[in-house]
Amino acid sequence: MSILIDPPRWPAHGTLFAHLVSDASLEELHQFAAQQEISPRAFDKDHYDVPQERYEQLVQAGAKEVSGSELVRALVASGLRIPAKYRPEKLDTILRRRWARTLPTEPQLGKELLKLWSQKHRFYHDRVHLLSVLEAIDLLGEKLSAEERMLLQLAAWFHDAVYEGTSEDEFKSAVLARERLDTVLSAKAVGTVSDLVLLTAGHSPSATDHLGQILCDADLEVLARPEPAYQRYAEAIYQEYAHLPRPVLAQGRSKILSALLAKDTIYTTPAGRDRWESAARNNLSRELEHLRTWMP
Repeated sequence: MSILIDPPRWPAHGTLFAHLVSDASLEELHQFAAQQEISPRAFDKDHYDVPQERYEQLVQAGAKEVSGSELVRALVASGLRIPAKYRPEKLDTILRRRWARTLPTEPQLGKELLKLWSQKHRFYHDRVHLLSVLEAIDLLGEKLSAEERMLLQLAAWFHDAVYEGTSEDEFKSAVLARERLDTVLSAKAVGTVSDLVLLTAGHSPSATDHLGQILCDADLEVLARPEPAYQRYAEAIYQEYAHLPRPVLAQGRSKILSALLAKDTIYTTPAGRDRWESAARNNLSRELEHLRTWMP
């Protein structure tokens, strides 16, 4: 495991910046940054931006000097690299285009939802999560009709539109869907979207609810990411609940993970089970072991 740093060649704010990364884990990177008193605000998804005046000090502290291309290759190989499409400067454009294809008659509603998904207090339940769910729906819903795909995509847009970190979030999001879609879609379609949003509270669709199965599996796709990406997801969840004492957070999170592992299958679509079940169970089990170290 190594902390890597490339030459300070990136201009901003009247100086040059270097990139500081780990080739193994974000936890290792954050520990090094904290030890060197690097501000958390300098962290940008998968790296820290550090000014050139700190460069020699960080090298002396143990950061390994590499070229810019070597740093990028190491970050990609580690699984910690954030793809370009998930960077803030790309997300809005991609999501606006997706909304325009889903409900082109309601551009203002798309802007409202995008604003909600962009709130500052979101670390995991953000635009990256929204795009990931939409992409997973694309993967699982290849045989859907055009109307079914629209309803699922709308449910994805609304499913965490209200995010306050409480057990009421899904209910409030479903209410918002009913309010905003009431004059746009038929009563039946609005009811379907609302019901789908509510399902994401417990991720237990019925055996006959094909759309619900797809949405729930898409929402849980993140559980099956490669280990470094899963660690980044878990850390983002911890950030959203950073106001809680660690033992309390660990107990609550462990309860959720244990309930998922207790299911016969986490994923209810055949494609979801084939693609994600084994990896998700491995990730959840590892995280549970980690959370036990936070408990008294």
